[in-house]
Amino acid sequence: MAVTPTAGSTARTAPASGSLIIALDAMGGDEAPAMVVDGAAMARTRLQGARFLLIGDEARIRPLLARHAGLAAVVETIHTADAVSGDTKPSVALRQGRNSSMRLAIDAVRDGRASAAVSAGNTGALMAMSKVVLRALPGVDRPAIASVLPSKRRPVVFLDLGANVDCDAEHLLQFAVMGEVYARAVLGIEKPRIGILNVGTEEMKGDSVVREAAALIRDSGLPIDYAGFVEGNDVTAGSVDVVVTDGFTGNVALKIAEGTASLFTDALKQVFSTGLSGKAAYLLARGGLQGLRHKFDPRRYNGAMFLGVAGVVVKSHGGTDALGFATAIEGAADLVRRGTNERIIAEMNGLAQNKRAPGVRDAAAR
Repeated sequence: MAVTPTAGSTARTAPASGSLIIALDAMGGDEAPAMVVDGAAMARTRLQGARFLLIGDEARIRPLLARHAGLAAVVETIHTADAVSGDTKPSVALRQGRNSSMRLAIDAVRDGRASAAVSAGNTGALMAMSKVVLRALPGVDRPAIASVLPSKRRPVVFLDLGANVDCDAEHLLQFAVMGEVYARAVLGIEKPRIGILNVGTEEMKGDSVVREAAALIRDSGLPIDYAGFVEGNDVTAGSVDVVVTDGFTGNVALKIAEGTASLFTDALKQVFSTGLSGKAAYLLARGGLQGLRHKFDPRRYNGAMFLGVAGVVVKSHGGTDALGFATAIEGAADLVRRGTNERIIAEMNGLAQNKRAPGVRDAAAR
């Protein structure tokens, strides 16, 4: 997909052929490179015409490709012996990881050889490299990590999940704009409802940052359906379609949700594996449990988007399997094919124009 540049845009163009080419950090993740290659094979069956750049240790990658008929025909392998470890500090990765599989995947997006990059490696290093190599979209001060979480109603976009620990009101406004665009472009929600995570729903609750952010969203002049403040239980209830918060709060909330899901799963396993009565109960409830497991399978929601980066980068969970990594690849493809970055640029341009309008300036001053 070729990008039509907007004035001042730094959005990256897709490969000249117009085909969807996704660069994969073959060495990132707990079970790499096998998980990455197997994930690419799964994604290939769902993404018509997609091709892959597999970047990593060629001696380890080649035998894995041979296990999947036809996969080698849509893969170009780029060899490097360097990889970013999970405990490498972002600053060190920036200085010493220029030939790493992660960095070369991002470079491929910058150079127009790939439409997107996907990695299950070190999150901090991936974000740092993405911001330095690709830079931010026009109008975006700080890119954010966004993910999609299940709820009682429909999937919910949640951001920021850890890229920005300290945020001001303007940053939260930008997160709201980017999250709203993602919900429309990729999830297909015609009029997403936006909420700011807070300690209560009343307007006077929370600190000055969230209260000011609420005012900025209301007075932005953009057609955003702002629902007000939401609490933690509103995320799983699906009260809104996009939940906006700072990276510190978002990351803590995400880890608690992941831990709770794991605790619940382990408890069920223990109940149904204890004695004859437990095993009999499992047989009776097996159909319902399989449906429940499918609905809340974290692999179906794997892939955190780096929204606001001038190029498509998706972070897969490091401990996922091939199915989860394939989901992350498909998420990257959706971002490219739906023109998400171009839509964000357009919204940010509109926000900037509205800020220059006298009526909006006066409202913000109040």
